[in-house]
Amino acid sequence: MPLLHITHARVIDPASGRDAVGDLFIRDGVFIARPSAAELASAESFNAGGLVAAPGLIDVHVHFREPGQTHKETIESGSRAAAAGGFTSVVCMPNTAPVADNAGTIQLIKDSAARSAAVHVYPTGCITVGMKGQALAPIGSLKRAGVIAITDDGDCVQSNELMRRACEYAKMFDLPLMDHCQDHSMTVGAVMNEGAMSVKLGLKGWPNAAEDLIVARNCILSEYTGAHIHMQHVSSRNAVEVLRRAKSRGVRVTAEACPHHLALTDDALATYDTHFKMNPPLRTEEDRVALIAGLRDGTLDILATDHAPHTPDEKDREFDLAPNGILGLETALAVTLEVLVRQNGFSLTTLVDLWTRKPAELLKLPAGTLAAGAPADLVLFDPEAEWTYDASAGFSKSRNSPWNGQKLRGRVRHTYVAGRPVFANGEFLPA
Repeated sequence: MPLLHITHARVIDPASGRDAVGDLFIRDGVFIARPSAAELASAESFNAGGLVAAPGLIDVHVHFREPGQTHKETIESGSRAAAAGGFTSVVCMPNTAPVADNAGTIQLIKDSAARSAAVHVYPTGCITVGMKGQALAPIGSLKRAGVIAITDDGDCVQSNELMRRACEYAKMFDLPLMDHCQDHSMTVGAVMNEGAMSVKLGLKGWPNAAEDLIVARNCILSEYTGAHIHMQHVSSRNAVEVLRRAKSRGVRVTAEACPHHLALTDDALATYDTHFKMNPPLRTEEDRVALIAGLRDGTLDILATDHAPHTPDEKDREFDLAPNGILGLETALAVTLEVLVRQNGFSLTTLVDLWTRKPAELLKLPAGTLAAGAPADLVLFDPEAEWTYDASAGFSKSRNSPWNGQKLRGRVRHTYVAGRPVFANGEFLPA
């Protein structure tokens, strides 16, 4: 590829402390320092005036449904949705069919990603065999197969003793454990947050305590074993406080927040719209405010989407029977720009940091910076562009988004992966 010279962008790279209008140079898939005058004279130039140039966004929590549930999403379609949202690296959850609890399934995922992914796709493996919470999966074999973390996402390990052993093995193999924190005994039949709105709607509630107990359990086990435990999609104000106290003692725990929990509350379920049904559920305004405070003071480390596609037929049914989960990749940047930057005064640099450097460091990914020598994963976005999100025109195979039909502000214009343009002005660019 010829030298690419990007000019006049507001370059934001928290990893190197850069935030200024300037230039970027890409050669052979990596960022370089300023080239020679002769090379610059023959470069392909792109004027990015009015746009923000940032490292490609990183999402450590997506469901691409392959293998086994490709009617909902595939690695190809999910990665295109990621590119449209400015994401260049994603971490796939293992609750596929079959689940990713063995080296063979991990290799299948990696092979599919190599053939069809528009962005970097990193697999995770299961903590337990079959995600059944009864026996540990072969964690060493999964590490050798290439997983970057282990998780039973969606099926929290209920046995404290089994989780303790998982922590010991994970520490031995230098793998983070990512945990969906839910005490199942407290959430049988639950379909939304337990509170005034669940009473009003006559729906079974999911109490904060079901999350808080497991977050506390994981803090204790992390301190006991030294393992790194990452709490997925934290939604409870009490869980934030438990994490804050654990971190003050130096416990090796991290946590993520999702755009939907930052932007919405259980009031959104007043019409029984299943596009607002998720796990953990939308909670109260007090919880929402606590999550934002947790991101502000570093108690919550990163942002992640929990992109969870479901078909229209699956979502278009009684609220109790509809599956949990929403799309997130194509709207995440705009939603977090609105909630964190405009409504709550976060700097744009801080927002970029939550989507780039911090998740890269958390999972030791070769991404998250624009520094010379780094892979040229890049997003160019207009933070002020207004647009209406149409889920049916998106790149996911599914349509289950609470933001469908809503006007958003902040739009991705261009996405580059290893120096190659993969998305430009609403269009996917095939290799």
